[in-house]
Amino acid sequence: MDTLKAFTLAFFEISALVMALGVLLLVIALVYMYVADVTQREQTIRRNYPIIGRFRYFFEHLGEFFRQYFFALDREELPFNRAQRSWVYRAAKNVDATVAFGSTHPLNQPGDFVFLNGLFPPLEEEVRPRSEIVFGAGFAETPYHTRAFFNISAMSFGALSAPAIRALSAGAAEAGIWLNTGEGAISTYHLEGGCDIVFQIGTAKYGVRDEHGALDEEKLREIASHPEVKMFEIKLSQGAKPGKGGILPGAKVTEVIASTRGIPAGEDSLSPNRHTDISTIDELLDMIVRVRQVTGKPTGFKAVIGQSAWLDDLCQHIQQRGLECAPDFITVDSADGGTGAAPQSLIDFMGLPLRRSLPLVVDKLVAYGLRERIKVIASGKMVNPSGVAAALCLGADTVNSARGFMFSLGCIQALQCNKNTCPTGITTHDEDLQKGLDPTDKARRVANYARNLMHEVEVIAHCCGVEEPQDLDRSHAQIIDEVGLPQPMLTLHPEAQPLPQYQRSSGD
Repeated sequence: MDTLKAFTLAFFEISALVMALGVLLLVIALVYMYVADVTQREQTIRRNYPIIGRFRYFFEHLGEFFRQYFFALDREELPFNRAQRSWVYRAAKNVDATVAFGSTHPLNQPGDFVFLNGLFPPLEEEVRPRSEIVFGAGFAETPYHTRAFFNISAMSFGALSAPAIRALSAGAAEAGIWLNTGEGAISTYHLEGGCDIVFQIGTAKYGVRDEHGALDEEKLREIASHPEVKMFEIKLSQGAKPGKGGILPGAKVTEVIASTRGIPAGEDSLSPNRHTDISTIDELLDMIVRVRQVTGKPTGFKAVIGQSAWLDDLCQHIQQRGLECAPDFITVDSADGGTGAAPQSLIDFMGLPLRRSLPLVVDKLVAYGLRERIKVIASGKMVNPSGVAAALCLGADTVNSARGFMFSLGCIQALQCNKNTCPTGITTHDEDLQKGLDPTDKARRVANYARNLMHEVEVIAHCCGVEEPQDLDRSHAQIIDEVGLPQPMLTLHPEAQPLPQYQRSSGD
C-alpha cells in the first residue's frame, strides 16, 4: 500500500512538474509572439492585435478547406460549385446519379443552355452505336480512329503527380479514351496503363528538344515509335494563361520530372510565351507538316481564341497551299480553362469563353470548305454532361476535360495546385501526401466517370430525338438571354455556309 501511495504521489508530482513546464513554455511562446507581432511591420493586423491577430491568417487558410462544407450553397462556389463536383464524384464512384424533388439549379439563368426534347425520341432498339471519329484520314500515314467523344485534356507530369498520371493512364485505357500528356513530355507513367496518348509539343518542346531548345526530329521520331502515341498537338496557348508560357514552380521540378523534360532539377520551369520558330501562319503550317511527316501521325494545334482575324489567314493559306498542309485537328481551348498556375489578370480576363470561340472556329472552317478536313476539339470547364452536350451542339467533334478528371481522382478543389501541398496527392510531389492516392482505385473511378458522362450525353441526345451525340446540332438547344428568355442557338449562332469559291472543297 505504501508503495502504491508513493507511486501515486510521484506520478502527481511529475504531472504537476510537466504541467508547470508546459505553462512556462506557453508563456514564453506567447511573450515571443507578442514581441514579434508588435515589432514587425509587414502585417497591420498582427501589429495592432498581437497574438490574436494571428488567428485571422490561420482561419483564412482553413477557410480554403472548409468553405465548401459549411459556407457555400450547392450552386454558389467557384470555379466549380458543389452540385457540379458532386455529380462527378457520384459518376466516378458509379453510384446513383439521379436526384429527386426537382432541380436545385436556378432556372432561366442568363447564358444557360436548354436542350429541346423531341416528340418521338428513339427507342432503345433504334439507337445506334457511336460513330467512329477519324483524325488524319488520307493525310497521315497512321490515321487515328476512336469512338470516344470525351477525353482527358492536357495536364503535365510535374503539374500532376506520378500516382495521378498512373491512374489517368490506366483509367483512360479501361474507358477507351485518350490522355493528353500536356507540355511536360511523356513519362513511363503515361505509358504503363496502355491508353491512347496525344503528345503535346509545348513552346519549350519538352521531351523533343535539343540542347538549344529547338525541335529534335530524332527524339520526335522516338516518341512516335510508341504505339500508344496516336496524335501530336502543337500548343500555341492554353486557357489558364493565353499568351503566356507554362509555369511549373521549382519545388515541383523533381529529378524525375527534370529528366523527363530535359531541364535542371529544382529550378522553375518557365516556357516561352510562344514557339520561337513559329511566328507566322506559314511557319505554323510548316511545323504541322514537318511533325506529321516525321511521325506519320495526325497533327494539329491547340489555341485559345482572342483576336480572330488570323483564322481567315489560316484558312486562306491552307486553301492556297493545299489540304495536305492543313492541321488534322484544332483544339479550341477556352478562357474558362484553369488547371495551370497563372497570373490572376490572365486567368480572369484574357481570351474568349468557349461558347463564343467554338462556334467562331467551326463557322470559319465551314465558310472556307475545311470542316470535313479539320476536326474540332473543344476544351474548357466542361465537367458535366450538359456542358459536353452543348459543345457538341455548337459543332465540336470531341470534348476534352482536365478538371473533371481531377475531380474523378478525388480533387476537393482546395486550390493548392501551385503550392505542392495538394491534400489529395494529385498535384503534389510530397510523397507523404501522395500515399493517399491509390492509382488502382482511382483508375477505376476515372473510367467510371468517362463512361457515365458519355452515357448521360447519349441520354440527352436521345431525348432530343437523335440516335447518337454526333447528331446533335444547333437546332437542339437554346440559350437563356439576359432577361431570362430562351433564344434559339441558331438565332445567336446561325449555321455558316461555305463561301461560293470553296463550296466544292467541303466534300473533298
